[in-house]
Amino acid sequence: MATLVSNNSASPSTLEIEACSDIPIGRERRGEGNSGWSNEREEMGICLTWKDVWVTASVGKNGSKSILEGLTGYAKPGQLLAIMGPSGCGKSTLLDALAGRLSSNTRQTGEILINGKKQALAYGTSAYVTQDETLLATLTVGETVHYSAQLQLPDTMSKKEKKERADFTIREMGLQDAINTRIGGWGVKGISGGQKRRVSICIEILTRPGLLFLDEPTSGLDSAASYYVMSGIASLDKKDDMHRTVIASIHQPSTEVFQLFHNLCLLSSGRTVYFGPASAATEFFASNGFPCPTLMNPSDHLLKTINKDFDQVNELNSGGAETIPTEEVIRILVNSYKSSEMNQEIQKEVEVLSEKDTTATNTKRKHAGFLNQCFLLTKRSSINMYRDLGYYWLRLAIYVALAISLATTFYDLDKNYQSIQDRGSFLMFVSSFMTFMTIGGFPSFVEDMKVFERERLNGHYSVTAFVIGNTLSAIPYLMLVSIVPGAIAYYLPGLQKGFEHFVYFICVLFSCLMLVESLMMIVASIVPNFLMGIITGAGIQGIMMLGGGFFRLPKDLPGPFWRYPMFYVAFHRYAYQGMFKNEFEGLRFTTKDGGSYITGEKILRDTWQVNMSYSKWVDLGILLGMIILYRVIFLVNIKTTEKLKPIIVSFMSSSGATKRKMQIMQNPNATPLQQVQVV
Repeated sequence: MATLVSNNSASPSTLEIEACSDIPIGRERRGEGNSGWSNEREEMGICLTWKDVWVTASVGKNGSKSILEGLTGYAKPGQLLAIMGPSGCGKSTLLDALAGRLSSNTRQTGEILINGKKQALAYGTSAYVTQDETLLATLTVGETVHYSAQLQLPDTMSKKEKKERADFTIREMGLQDAINTRIGGWGVKGISGGQKRRVSICIEILTRPGLLFLDEPTSGLDSAASYYVMSGIASLDKKDDMHRTVIASIHQPSTEVFQLFHNLCLLSSGRTVYFGPASAATEFFASNGFPCPTLMNPSDHLLKTINKDFDQVNELNSGGAETIPTEEVIRILVNSYKSSEMNQEIQKEVEVLSEKDTTATNTKRKHAGFLNQCFLLTKRSSINMYRDLGYYWLRLAIYVALAISLATTFYDLDKNYQSIQDRGSFLMFVSSFMTFMTIGGFPSFVEDMKVFERERLNGHYSVTAFVIGNTLSAIPYLMLVSIVPGAIAYYLPGLQKGFEHFVYFICVLFSCLMLVESLMMIVASIVPNFLMGIITGAGIQGIMMLGGGFFRLPKDLPGPFWRYPMFYVAFHRYAYQGMFKNEFEGLRFTTKDGGSYITGEKILRDTWQVNMSYSKWVDLGILLGMIILYRVIFLVNIKTTEKLKPIIVSFMSSSGATKRKMQIMQNPNATPLQQVQVV
């Protein structure tokens, strides 16, 4: 809240704004010696301008609401632009719009230019640090940054050069003392929140991007940690002799952090309250009758003045003036800014920067080659799986316990008539309920997908390389989980002897585990919520088990859904029939009265209704083919649903000849978010 002491609407003095420099900035590092990457191509800074940007979100079937309303501004090399405002004012939306990361249910209009041109930001020239730290908790700080450097930097650089780049970046952010400390997470002590934030920044500045986006980098940090994080970001230009453009959304900075800002974009309900030098913001508020009290944090004063979440009235600290609603305060400030000389200067500066044509800064850079990406992702994923107890080791322990329970329950099966049902129940339990436990790894799958989404959005590697790396790294652990419990469960009950039969049993068990894990990876890519994902995966497996042909024999399955197509789609069918063939073929069992024998082949045809027109190896081949199919579905799914969008989504031409008209329909008694209809 603020104090209204004057009705003076005079604008602050016009401030001279420097134009974007066209002089290339050298990138040679000081004091680093011959690191191998000090002679890289000189690069120029990136100027980002936006004019009359509107963002609307769909509400219900036919409704929409405006999130950003006609914003105009710029960001220049060597400067830190802070986007501030109360919660829900549109800070993150503006940042996402500038970075090309708006969700599919939003619509953007306006003009966003990079160095005066409508173009997408090329890989390596920009980076985006999200608010949440999505990092692999099992890796150390050094491993996290080093692996990222190996993935992001081109193969033309040697491993030594990439390591030097990673080590230098770690020192840039003051993380050298924590280089051997694990990131940590739930149940595992690791680095602090401020250090995690700096690790996230380290990863994104490895390519030395000219444009850096940060979404609330100080969220959840204390004042000291916030200052060290922001001061590290602000001093990056001084450390690497590069003019980097930094745009950050900040919730409520301390006085020390506020002093680090060059320019400030202050929003309220999606409207611009102020844009200009951060040091002149309090002067602008004071000139409109809302001075900052003595010894008060300027950012606290600015945000308190325009925060209408609680619909309170700004009252006076000293007598002699009227009280004024916060909504009216915002209206005064917005109108004052629109009519101020500062706004006119900003508009002129945007026009000047928009006419510049500096194309050398937005050239796409190369990252590691495809084969190198596959190798590095496989290695990194293997380390993560090895160190994460919940990924495979806990499952292995549970599987061993289940195998012992299963083996002792069905211990020493005979070849009498009753053992036919016992053997069938045993094989069904192995191929269905033991593999069902694979859903226990879903939380780890979700964390992997979060890391992938962050790294993929910033272009660290390809989707195909991720799927291949994830698949190859899982195979050794799934083989271990198959062989150890499988050996316990197979030999104690006295199943059909012969090494070939045991190998086939292990292969089917491995295939089922791999299929369930692939299924859960698909679910994790669609339903990232832990609880909903577990329910979805369990439900799909339950339906497949019912249609697999054991609980109700194939000829008894009703149509059309269960007989066609579920009986042919469910992988349990091929697991059941393959295991039944592997167990019963070649055996003889006594009849119910014990007077004669019945062959295993007859049992397969008459009792289990197994298709005997092909061998058990065909069933195994189908299972292996389904593994590939599931992984391809996983690849196609994340490829088609990834939220990579070009940074320019413009429905307005710069000349204005094709500008769309917008009719604003606002209920004065409704929320500040206006309903917008595009016509």
